[in-house]
This record gives sequence, structure tokens and C-alpha cells, in this order.
Amino acid sequence: MTKKIFAFTLLLSFFISITTFAQNVPSPIRLRGVIEQVDAQSITIKERRGEIIKIAMPPNLNITEVYPIKMSDIQENSFIGTATLTSSSGRLEALEVLVFPEVMRGNGEGHYAWDLMPGSMMTNANVSQLKTIGSGRELKLEYKGGSQVVYVPESTPIVTFRPGSSALLVSQANAILTVIEKDGQVTLLRITVGKDGFKPPM
Repeated sequence: MTKKIFAFTLLLSFFISITTFAQNVPSPIRLRGVIEQVDAQSITIKERRGEIIKIAMPPNLNITEVYPIKMSDIQENSFIGTATLTSSSGRLEALEVLVFPEVMRGNGEGHYAWDLMPGSMMTNANVSQLKTIGSGRELKLEYKGGSQVVYVPESTPIVTFRPGSSALLVSQANAILTVIEKDGQVTLLRITVGKDGFKPPM
């Protein structure tokens, strides 16, 4: 009996340790803003709420350019991400649509809350059906575990990604940054940048 109690105690301690470790691992944070300054070790941004934040910049940083494409580039079987709001009629309306490059198919798949604006949602999914309604599009989106129907007005920004370089990291460039905060230091994990004043709409 004593051996069983001892074994159970060890097992319980192991699970407590694993849980504590998971709780202590910092979660990535998404920031949106304008680049103020860049040097070899750091990047300073003016976050969209006005706060100036200096962020440590590691070597071999993942830099992505976001750029505009046409509504017609959304095709059946495209894998997309779209931030939406629920309209007064109860339907989901797109605030933006990101057509993922094929190599990024499946990225962030699902339907979940998003921080673009209060009440916004994000759906990353496959376009299983596409209809033209007036000057807009209606998309049926299917993902593991569910589906959504999203209306895309004509004025909706439509964008995609391509690999970027440090040449994009210039003063006044608009960017979305994924950072992690640990031991009082904010470190950049990856950055998505618009060129020549283009603002990532996601």
C-alpha cells in the first residue's frame, strides 16, 4: 500500500509540474502599429493605441510582406482567412480577406474571436462555394468541425502574402507584429509589413 501511495504521489507531482510549466510559458501577443525606428538589435513601433514600444529583434527574423490582390483572386478551393463582423441582418460580413499561398494551407484553421475590432471574428477555412451577389461575393467556408457563410462587399481589402526582407522594415511602414514577453523583455517572433504605406488590414 505504501508503494502505491508513493507512486501515486510521484505521478501527481509530475502532472502538477507539467501544468505549472504550461501556465508559465508566455503566450505570443499580436501588436499592430507603425514602425518608428529600426536598428540592428531592436525595432520601435507606435502601437495603434499610441503607445511607443521598443522590441528586441532576433537574427533570422521571419519577415512577410502583405500586398493587395483582386476580388477575382478568391476562387473555389482557395484557403483564406477573413476577419468579420455580424451585420444588423445577422450575416457575417468580411472586413478583409487574406488568400493564403498554397504552402500555408491549413494555417490557423477554424472560427474564433479576433482582435481587429470589438466583436470581430476570424475564419480560416477552405472556400467550398462562391457566389456573386451584386458587386460582392458570398463565400461558404468549411473548416474542421464547422462551416460559415461570409459576405464580402466590393470595398473589402483582399490581400495575400509573400516572403519579405529587412528592406521592408523602414520608418512609417505599417506592420503587424507577433511578440513574446518574458522576464520584462519584449522580443519579436515574426512581422508582417505593408510596402510603400500599404496597411495590413487583418
